Amino acid sequence: MNDFMNQIWWGNPVKHYFIIGGVILFIWLFKKFISRYFAGLLYSLMHQVWKDVDKQSFTKLVVKPLGRFLAILVSIGALYKLNFPQQLDAELYKYTVIEIVHCIGNIILIVSFTALLIRLIDFIALILGKKANLTPDQSDNQLIIFFKDFFKVILIIIGIMLVLRYAFGLNVGGLLTGLSIVGAAIALALRESLENLIASFIIFFDKPFITGDLVKVQQVTGTVERIGLRSTRIRTDQKTFVTVPNKQMVDSILDNHSLRTQRRGDLKLEISLQTATAEIEQLIAGVKKITGGKDIESAEVYLSEITGKAIILVAEYYTALLSVQEFNAIKQDVNLQSLKLMEELKIEIAGTSTDIRLSQQP
Repeated sequence: MNDFMNQIWWGNPVKHYFIIGGVILFIWLFKKFISRYFAGLLYSLMHQVWKDVDKQSFTKLVVKPLGRFLAILVSIGALYKLNFPQQLDAELYKYTVIEIVHCIGNIILIVSFTALLIRLIDFIALILGKKANLTPDQSDNQLIIFFKDFFKVILIIIGIMLVLRYAFGLNVGGLLTGLSIVGAAIALALRESLENLIASFIIFFDKPFITGDLVKVQQVTGTVERIGLRSTRIRTDQKTFVTVPNKQMVDSILDNHSLRTQRRGDLKLEISLQTATAEIEQLIAGVKKITGGKDIESAEVYLSEITGKAIILVAEYYTALLSVQEFNAIKQDVNLQSLKLMEELKIEIAGTSTDIRLSQQP
């Protein structure tokens, strides 16, 4: 038995294959339990910084990528203990098989580690989001979403740099220097994306609007649902989902309806030219009484103009910052009461009756 275990197969004793195979099998079978143990250690460190950290949420986000990373790390470390078989060390496209295997191993390790860090960012954003939900200001929530996406992009860029450096052996510093030569061309090609990125920072720090605000920009009116690195997503009153580049959100004239202190309603009555002055005065007094209700904070009623077709009476009234449904109910009530008042005063709307006169030419 000892002679068999000491036999050399492909440059390695047989017992080394059994030991390393056992280590790899063990780590993949028990990675879930091992990752839970290390996640507990990591949780205890996180708990010292954030006392209200939810262990279940932390475990749910971290255990799977942590177990995958540990299994890959141990597997690659164990395989590195074996001598690569010289019989398989052929040359493919100017690269040996062992170089290709090393490259693939490094790529897998870096990608798994980057995925683990991205999950940690998700967890930190989750904790900060729960704290932000306790405050009435929604700008904290959108700031967390923004920087979560921003740091993910930075991590992915760093991961790509690590792959180029440790998997392909490229000099990253020299590569960045070389890229600076064509930096002007890249900046021109990505000018719009860079402008949108800069505009996103302006939105977050200047705060012309936040998530949840009702805004109107250009011809789009709706509620802001998400502010990203490149664009802002708006849910319109037609329930469509519109994506507007951040540059347009900054450069265009933006009307933030959520920052209004009052809602304005308008009533325009075009009454017949045959209406008597006393009836018009009674109508004005009646409309003032109607628009002086408890739900209306201020109002102005006046005779706007007299045209060749009608006498125009205008009422402008303001309510508190109510919901659309509540405001529409008040507007409907004002309109109905005004119509009833005109019926009581027997005032006709302009154009409802037409007199035809026939005259005989001499």
